[in-house]
Amino acid sequence: QSMDSTLHYIHNDSDLSTNSSFSPEEERKSKVQDVVPQALLDQYLSMTDPSRAQTVDTEIAKHCAYSLPGVALTLGRQNWHCLKDTYETLAADMQWKVRRTLAFSIHELAVILGDQLTAGDLVPVFNGFLKDLDEVRIGVLKHLHDFLKLLHVDKRREYLYQLQEFLVTDNSRNWRFRAELAEQLILLLDLYSARDIYDYLRPIAFSLCADKVSSVRWISYKLVSEMVKKLYMASTPTFVVDLMNELVEKFCRCHKWSGRQTFVFICQTISEDDCLPMDQFA
Repeated sequence: QSMDSTLHYIHNDSDLSTNSSFSPEEERKSKVQDVVPQALLDQYLSMTDPSRAQTVDTEIAKHCAYSLPGVALTLGRQNWHCLKDTYETLAADMQWKVRRTLAFSIHELAVILGDQLTAGDLVPVFNGFLKDLDEVRIGVLKHLHDFLKLLHVDKRREYLYQLQEFLVTDNSRNWRFRAELAEQLILLLDLYSARDIYDYLRPIAFSLCADKVSSVRWISYKLVSEMVKKLYMASTPTFVVDLMNELVEKFCRCHKWSGRQTFVFICQTISEDDCLPMDQFA
């Protein structure tokens, strides 16, 4: 309880905006806070200095990135202005390991900062990570649901158009990337409307069901069954009817045996998980 009250004190809801056209004196003042000794914070912020990385430790920027959510939590969102420049510097670091570290923790930072600061300062960084190397993108993908659920509904819908891009990887043999995408899409079903699921997530799910790797396909069967369940419970029944008709057309009547086998496995998953009433299933 005492910890909760301390966090509440640290994280009051005052979101301070920062002006990018600061004089050197104002710049120095913008880094001042009263939560931890200022000398300690200054020492931490200096870790992104390139000369320090060359003379002290080549991994220092990675350590700095790893600790940043903890520093942000300690300082509280009202002192985010102290860390913002350092975060943006690390997000643009030449070493992919530094960017990867930030990508894996950006959803945690979003919780600490709240929706207003997340939309203004983290979303642009998040968008940059989406176009990065696979080693960085996987960090964003593994916590895609955790990050998107924190965004405003309109902002969240913008990412529907980009989900298709996760099917393309630097190395096509990187099947775990596609398996993670299928796992995340199951969670994302709760964040989007029936129409969005049908229009945007359905084509990706069908593509994953035809993947060359069986581990990806098995997760995708679960994804399609959950999609059937979600659309059946929606107020518009046409979506689930159209989806089931497409399953029959695309897989049941497929000229390849693997497609017909996929249909059987999807039917098995739908019945095992009670995604449809049996009369509707029949």
